[in-house]
Amino acid sequence: MAIYAIGDLQGCLDPLLRLLDKIDYDPGNDQLWFTGDLVNRGPDSLDTLRFVRNLRDGAISVLGNHDLHLLAAAENPDRLRNKDTLHAILKAADAHELLHWLRARPLMHHDKARNYTLVHAGLSPQWSLKTALAAAAELESFLQSKDYPAFFKRMYGNKPVRWSKTLSGWERLRYITNVFTRMRFCDLDGNLDLTRKGRPSPRARKYVPWFDVPERKNAKLRIVFGHWSTLGEMVRPNVVSLDTGCVWGGCLTAAQLKPSKVRLRRVKCKQVLRPTLFPPK
Repeated sequence: MAIYAIGDLQGCLDPLLRLLDKIDYDPGNDQLWFTGDLVNRGPDSLDTLRFVRNLRDGAISVLGNHDLHLLAAAENPDRLRNKDTLHAILKAADAHELLHWLRARPLMHHDKARNYTLVHAGLSPQWSLKTALAAAAELESFLQSKDYPAFFKRMYGNKPVRWSKTLSGWERLRYITNVFTRMRFCDLDGNLDLTRKGRPSPRARKYVPWFDVPERKNAKLRIVFGHWSTLGEMVRPNVVSLDTGCVWGGCLTAAQLKPSKVRLRRVKCKQVLRPTLFPPK
């Protein structure tokens, strides 16, 4: 069985179909891993969500920040923003089924046999594999409980910035959410800085990508992630970055995850949005 990890779709179905054709995707033998952010900003959020859901056991998709934003907007439409392309999902006849399926997606997938770990944004520098799996399970359990609407009222915010076993309540769940779905930069002590969104710069010595934090406790894992379009494609022995800016007119990238190497394939994407905070790559 071949495993292909695919970067952020953000409602861009046509590039996904072209990419699957390019890799000769065989639904009977291959498995697709999606880095999250299936929806939003692109033109086909509804059909993209339906397509991935219909793959059933043939696909694993972790939750991204745009996926959680959709779930929050379903509870409170006032959360919708001008650039959001989520209205068709919320008005669809099968909206309840789609949102129920999405809410049940994991925050993290770890394949012990192949030694690959899939997340949307990253892992806290203070987390071991055991702690990360427990944190993911904690938030997943709450999202699948009857109390989940209360979480979406308190999900948004940039604090706390550091993990502690003593974190509790909404602060604990918010930190877990921000790590799995939003983080890019940390300071050298491993504290989150969620305000920085651009490319890593050697001049910003105080802040580094989360995977470059010294003595990161999960450094031996091979982590596959998306979320960071200005970082783009990157393959190292222990990290694989796959958000190559499809919605911004970049590429949609698939990584075939082999035991000893990663093979990348790409398709060019039509520009849907023009960046306002940073120039396109």
